[in-house]
Amino acid sequence: MKTHIAVYPGSFDPITYGHLDIINRGLEVFDELVIAVARNSGKNALFSTEERIELIRSVVGDNPRLKVDTFEGLLVDYVCSIGARVILRGLRAVSDFEYEFQIAQMNHAVRDQVETLFMMTSVPYGYLSSSIVKEVASLGGDVEAFVPEPVKLALMRKFAGARS
Repeated sequence: MKTHIAVYPGSFDPITYGHLDIINRGLEVFDELVIAVARNSGKNALFSTEERIELIRSVVGDNPRLKVDTFEGLLVDYVCSIGARVILRGLRAVSDFEYEFQIAQMNHAVRDQVETLFMMTSVPYGYLSSSIVKEVASLGGDVEAFVPEPVKLALMRKFAGARS
């Protein structure tokens, strides 16, 4: 039996309920899902790569069909190195699609055996992004509706010093 593995890449800085929506729905489509935390995302991360991995593991639990990993370099090289053929990406809006479409086309040009599957985020999470969550948390707002408890607590710790 062939195992279908998908890679769900991102910075996950931090992981949100929108990410978890895509993860849970991805598990309904694929046998295995690898949550791949990008090390070289070009973004100024609030959490270190190790902190992001720990937060993800704390909220996804011990599902044997889920793996949390990290990668550097080209995503398509990483995807091929673990024997996967599919990149899973969540889309919130048309503006996401334009950027993601360009990346998917480039990935396919580099490694034509790798496909990108776009999954629309569920309606309650269409507006949600890690950047917005960080901004709300940095200003002392309640982020309970947007992130699981371990992430909320980690955000509170990160921003406690900034508001003192």
